[in-house]
Amino acid sequence: MGVLIIAFLLVLPVLAVHRRGAGLGPEIILYAHWVGMSAFTYWMYADDKRRAVTGEWRVPELRFHLLGLFGGWPGGLLAQRRFRHKCSKIRFQIVFWATVGAWQLLAVDSLLGWGIGKTGAEWLLRLVMWE
Repeated sequence: MGVLIIAFLLVLPVLAVHRRGAGLGPEIILYAHWVGMSAFTYWMYADDKRRAVTGEWRVPELRFHLLGLFGGWPGGLLAQRRFRHKCSKIRFQIVFWATVGAWQLLAVDSLLGWGIGKTGAEWLLRLVMWE
């Protein structure tokens, strides 16, 4: 079931990358980055689960969130499902799903020509400049 959820959540980011790409160039690098970050994040979850079981020093939660933010969230989601790790920590899940939501929002914004980002940047500039 976790694989289906990940596949569904990857539809928008993959469409955004594919639409912005013009062939076998930067999008291949991004796909390789996602796969690499996801594999590393999956391994980090597995290692932290092992540490939890054996009573060793644990991986800080911030590290998991940063890995997810930098593209490893699919591996993190798969590892959470596979190892039943970090699933019951509500605060962790809120931040994790906010990260996934941010990736979805970026993908939608990219597909819409960055309209949301432009509007947000203009709003922020007006706020800073007190206009």
